[in-house]
This record gives sequence, structure tokens and C-alpha cells, in this order.
Amino acid sequence: MPILNRAAELEDEVRAWRRHLHENPEILYEVHETAAFVTGKLKQFGVDEVVGGLGQTGVVGIIHGRGQGNRVIGLRADMDALPLTEISQKPWASRQAGKMHACGHDGHTAMLLGAAKYLAETRNFNGSVAVIFQPAEEGGQGALAMVEDGLMDRFGICEVYGMHNMPGMPLGTFAIRKGGIMAAPDKFVITIKGRGSHAAEPHKAIDPIAIGAQIVQGLQIIAARNANPVRSVVVSVTQFHAGTTHNIIPEEAVLTGTVRTHDEAVQDLAEQRLREIATGIAASHGATAEVEYERPCPVTVNHASETDHAARAARDIVGDANVNADVDPSMAGEDFAFMLKSRPGAYIMIGNGQTAGLHNPAYDFNDEALVYGMSYWIRLAEQRLAD
Repeated sequence: MPILNRAAELEDEVRAWRRHLHENPEILYEVHETAAFVTGKLKQFGVDEVVGGLGQTGVVGIIHGRGQGNRVIGLRADMDALPLTEISQKPWASRQAGKMHACGHDGHTAMLLGAAKYLAETRNFNGSVAVIFQPAEEGGQGALAMVEDGLMDRFGICEVYGMHNMPGMPLGTFAIRKGGIMAAPDKFVITIKGRGSHAAEPHKAIDPIAIGAQIVQGLQIIAARNANPVRSVVVSVTQFHAGTTHNIIPEEAVLTGTVRTHDEAVQDLAEQRLREIATGIAASHGATAEVEYERPCPVTVNHASETDHAARAARDIVGDANVNADVDPSMAGEDFAFMLKSRPGAYIMIGNGQTAGLHNPAYDFNDEALVYGMSYWIRLAEQRLAD
């Protein structure tokens, strides 16, 4: 496998950066120490321009090539961690209570820093590379914040690329697809208001727990009977809160959950039916149901030509047999979608091997993947800015 020699030489250094970041996780936009670490490294590498504070705490580095050309491509990594207590027991486990890099953003940041160091040393390309370090991917719309803060226009970015590790995919493999690769991760809250009573007198109550249970079951009709079965939709109720003690039927119950789709028409249908089912079931029992529905992030849609470019770069690193260019789409969400709505580009998965899953307290980014990710970023940049 033609891993770049210089990337292999940088592996120990990049591993040390990754483990430092893993020990010191930060949440959402509060990634001040991480951003300072990234900024310091970029300046140390001799990156031509380093700009902080974009999208609150995002960092962008601009690296100019040796050749002529004014095209700029963006390479994006996310920096934030999750509010989770780590149980990995690794020597470099989180030192911050209730915070951990359970999604591998420490690895993403380290890989892009390694690529930035190489690109700043060699500058074997025309035009410029923008290395983008984003806050608040984990539910904070950090990508949107950076776009709205002028990311694309300020730096003249014409294409943008993202990458995410995937546990269960073998090391030294990549996966990508044209079109929707990650879902729109909608959120809902259903508040059922009934009438409370003593649990010994249920006939005097309008029981929001019983009604809520029917709503949970009813929502499964959306995927089973309302949506076209060849167009994916997931409806999951993930929280059910009601009551304070064993002998009181409460006044209120609250359900929360998520709807995942890859198609805007299906997304509209799911929201409509969720509202109708919740309010209809509640009304049939004399209760009310208030529905709050949010669409925090669109579908992550890979552009066709840029997907081909990304797949080509990956094949150059690991060979044709180790690149799946038509991977099944995921029902997870990714706010890189906002960058792909702003500019053409593509989002690729990199194998993390047989590790614990993402958002798991035992997860750890596999350091053996670092050299593949660095090599991919470097090859992609040099290929896209070859002319």
C-alpha cells in the first residue's frame, strides 16, 4: 500500500498530538484549548495565514502552493468531544470529568494537522489549501456557524472535503458514495397533557403514560405503512419521562426522539404524520399533545465529480480493492452537510478497525489509521491542485 513516506515519518509525532487531544477533550463551541493547540501547530509549520474565531472558535489555515493558480480547496476536521464519561482505561484517557473524545474528532484533528505540516513543507501543488478545524459538530451546528461567518467566500474555497473514522471498517480501507451518505437527524419532543389522579382511582384520570405508550407504538406506522419502503426513514423514541411516585397518575408525560431520513419528501411526510399521530391519539383519549419538531441539519449529500476525486485519492493510497465507492448510506447525521450545501465536495469514511463503536464510553480512535488519513488528505490536495 503506497502510504506516503513522509506521512509515515510523521506518524509518531501525530500520534502524540492525538493522545494529547484525547486527554483534554472540550465540548461544542468551548474548544478554546484545542483551538489554541491547532493554531500553535499551524504557525509552527509556517502556514501562510492562520485565522481563529471563525464560527466562534473555529480555526482556518491557508497554505499556498509553489505553482501558479488561484483555486482553493478546503479540508475539514472537527474538534469537539462528547459529554460522556470514558471507561477505556487507556493511559491517555480523558482527564476531564464527564467529557471524552468518543467520536474520534481527536484523530480527525491530528490527521489534518499532520497533512498540514506535510503540505506546508512541500507545497507541491498550485493554488491553495484551506485546512478547516471546526467546533461544535456534535449537535451545535458548528459547520453552519463557520459558513455563516464567511468561511467559503473569505478564503475563496471552491471545493470542500470531509472525513470520518468508522469502527468495524478494516484499517486501510475507505468508503464513500455519491448522493446522500448521512441522514437528516431531526429531533422531536411530544408533551402529553392529561389529568392526574390517585393511582387507585384511574377512572378519574386521563392517563398520559398510557396515552404516551400508544403514541410510541403508533409512530412506528410511519416507517411500516406510511413511507415508501424503498426510501429510508427511522423514527425512534429515545426518552419517556412521566410521574414522580408509584401511587400517582401524573398530569403530563414527555416523549423525545429522532427522525432520520435521506429524502426531503420523506422528511416532510414523517413530520406531518408524527404530528397527526401524536395529536390524534391524545385527542381520542381527551388529552392534548404538543409537538416540537426541529430540523437541525440537512442530509449530507456528496457531489458526483468530487466523490470521484475523493475515491481516486483513496485508491491511490490503499488500492482499488480497499475502497468501497458505493457504500450504504448511514442514518447518522453530520453537520458537514452545511458545507456541502455551500460548495461542491465529498465526505468519506476511513476504517478504524475492530474498536468500540462511536459514542461509546469505551471507544478510542485507532492510531494505526492516522497514516492512512494523512496520506489521503495529502494525495487529495495534490491531485485537486495539480493543474
